[in-house]
Amino acid sequence: MKITDLKGTTRLSNGVEMPYLGLGVYKAEDGEEVINSIHYALDAGYRLIDTAAFYKNEEGVGEAIKKLNIDREDIFVTSKLWIDDQGPDKTRKALEDSLDKLGLEYLDLYLIHWPVPGKYLESWKVMQDLYAEGKIKAIGVSNCLQHHLESIKKLGGVQPMLLQNEFHPRLIQQELLDYCTQNEIQYQAWSPLMRGEILDNTKVKAIAEKYQKSVAQIILRWDLQKGVASIPKSVHKSRIIENAEIFDFALTTEDLVEIDSLENETRTGAHPDHFMEYFQK
Repeated sequence: MKITDLKGTTRLSNGVEMPYLGLGVYKAEDGEEVINSIHYALDAGYRLIDTAAFYKNEEGVGEAIKKLNIDREDIFVTSKLWIDDQGPDKTRKALEDSLDKLGLEYLDLYLIHWPVPGKYLESWKVMQDLYAEGKIKAIGVSNCLQHHLESIKKLGGVQPMLLQNEFHPRLIQQELLDYCTQNEIQYQAWSPLMRGEILDNTKVKAIAEKYQKSVAQIILRWDLQKGVASIPKSVHKSRIIENAEIFDFALTTEDLVEIDSLENETRTGAHPDHFMEYFQK
């Protein structure tokens, strides 16, 4: 990944150019809140918006995009197939519902949100068809481990172009990251700032002081230098702008190693093998 500026991209395995830094809108309320946050981001130069059916704000995302005078081709929109919509009979309709709410004719990227046992492989077959039909420019998965990716590989056909997982200094999973690199699967971070829990870390604070940057900026720069695309979420204009101000410095190898040393397999969300119990609580 060549890091240039906010409009820089990473090339997916099928040749699609995807911005390596975007705005996540998880928990942004549909309507004014999500519309404003997207306007702040697009005005600042962001060009990737990540939503999902589960977020219940696709209509607001679509309205925000429609209101701005930016060509559709210049905005990269991601959405995701929810747990309840998986299986051969529901996947196509789920995509159509998302497109209808977003007011779009196609998605730039569509992900299986969580790998529902007994269903995600069947959903993947349908997503391969939707990709072939041009309704999705790229397809991938979220919240998966290597064994899920291996199951998809055995299925054959078009393979995931992207894996979106929880990723931050406490949860790096370097072996999985290496596997994705070897198999031309772009890794993308959700919760890159660990829901704010990493912002008080003394090691990262020391690095931040060295560069006169915020801890969040250091971590987001670390993401990109590790080849990981990132979608930090915020509804606050100042933070959205701050998160993008990471292109006027570069971390040293020593800095990267120091941040890598924080790994302790801590998750803020569900484990990919046990998420059904998590969402049934």
